[in-house]
Amino acid sequence: MAVRHVLIKRPPRAVWSVLSDGSTYAQWVVGTDTTHEADANWPAVGSSIAYTVKLGPLELHNRTVVRVNEHESRLELEAFAGPLGTARIAIEIRPWGDHSLVVVDEHPLRGPGARLHNTIVDAAIMLRHRSMLDRFAATVERTTPPTPETAPDTHPTEAAPST
Repeated sequence: MAVRHVLIKRPPRAVWSVLSDGSTYAQWVVGTDTTHEADANWPAVGSSIAYTVKLGPLELHNRTVVRVNEHESRLELEAFAGPLGTARIAIEIRPWGDHSLVVVDEHPLRGPGARLHNTIVDAAIMLRHRSMLDRFAATVERTTPPTPETAPDTHPTEAAPST
């Protein structure tokens, strides 16, 4: 099973705001070249997002459908990868102090990808997730301002006693 996590220095609502914005997916989903469209009601259950994946000269036009939406805590997606089949991607957001712990669990669900699933495939997915979660954290932290709780320490230093 390919499960990875990242600590994002923003509260869950900030993380959710990026997940809820289908136009940001090409910024952080590894392999996605262009996001074409997200349904107007994204990320409602049953809504989808269309995108292009480029592998060298090969272009694949894929889509991802929302299967579970638990506002600000969990989003489960089914990614349709053409002839490779589909994958289940679960993104969980857990409050972690003033920050968010984001856990991604992905595995092939249907088609040849599911039938050929093994530890080597999981290792490749884990490597992809490392990069994806780093990009996701950067996108969240870049697009949402820090709250006083998540801002870096800005305590003034003590003034030296005057003489």
